[in-house]
Amino acid sequence: MRTFPRTRLLASALAAVTVLGALAGCTRADRTEAATNQGAAGEVRVGFFPNVTHMPALIGVKKNFFAQNLGGTKLTTQTFNAGPSEVNALLGGSLDVAFIGSGPAINAFTKSKGAIQLVSGAVTGGAQLVVKPGITSVDQLKGKTIATPQLANTQDVALKKFLAEKHLTGQVNVTNLDNPKTLDAFRKGEVDGGWLPEPWSSRLIADAGAKVLVDEKSLWPQGRFPTTVAIVRSEFLKQHPDTVRALLKGELQAIDWAKKNPAEAKTVVNGALKELSGSSLSPAVLDRAFANIELTTDPVPAQFPQLAKDSVTAGVVGQVVDLKGFADFGPLNEVLKAQQLPAVNAPELAK
Repeated sequence: MRTFPRTRLLASALAAVTVLGALAGCTRADRTEAATNQGAAGEVRVGFFPNVTHMPALIGVKKNFFAQNLGGTKLTTQTFNAGPSEVNALLGGSLDVAFIGSGPAINAFTKSKGAIQLVSGAVTGGAQLVVKPGITSVDQLKGKTIATPQLANTQDVALKKFLAEKHLTGQVNVTNLDNPKTLDAFRKGEVDGGWLPEPWSSRLIADAGAKVLVDEKSLWPQGRFPTTVAIVRSEFLKQHPDTVRALLKGELQAIDWAKKNPAEAKTVVNGALKELSGSSLSPAVLDRAFANIELTTDPVPAQFPQLAKDSVTAGVVGQVVDLKGFADFGPLNEVLKAQQLPAVNAPELAK
């Protein structure tokens, strides 16, 4: 049997006591922080739509604002037609960050029981109900077929809520079509209009002769409502807050650049749309679409309680969701502070 000198045993015992003492000296908060904040991620997977209303993401990718701020973190992107399918990818673990409509963002928070966080805005405005020229009043929608991008997406909720308030629920046929299919269906007379995001509302007008019946801006205070926001898996935010901050810094840079270089921004966005969807936009459509939206990291948080109610009115969910804990604007506010910009404050959405 092998034996060890007494001095060696004593040294081992003292080392063990030292380690235990160090662990005892760590606070619970220290250990929790060490378990959650793991530094920059090796990869971040980001989803968005090939729409003008997702311009900050399109420009952030094409102009490398995201990549420059992410440093050694690999950026992987994926595009979607509408929010519900993007939510499934996010909750299924194949996405970390999603640029998405406000309605699906709320539904993702509800469905996941708080496993996602709202971290930033991206775009306000840019959604309209466009119809055949012969439809000149809301009452004339009775018996007509109106398209939205996807069941329970932001525009689907907005249309159904609008119809409910006008006592037209069940009297208007609402169909869900991918945006390019809506344009084709409108040209063929298969649908009478659509509640659509940019650039698709402008495409139906410029390319197919539609007219605006309702601009969603007219339904909100000061004409501002969150069309596109950024949400993150809560686990990813806890583990990699530095990566989330880097993305948000890239988003803010993309927005600032687009505002200072509108002509070049149109060229970049049009090129991205051609690459992602196979078709580019005419100058008339681009000009109109750009004019209808506002780029901003402000998620217009005051509107979210109403948006949660709208989902109930639209029949998408059975009861109003409690949005406590929905938002974490800590990373965004750090980015804004560094640029000497005002913080986003939404205590009703915080934990």
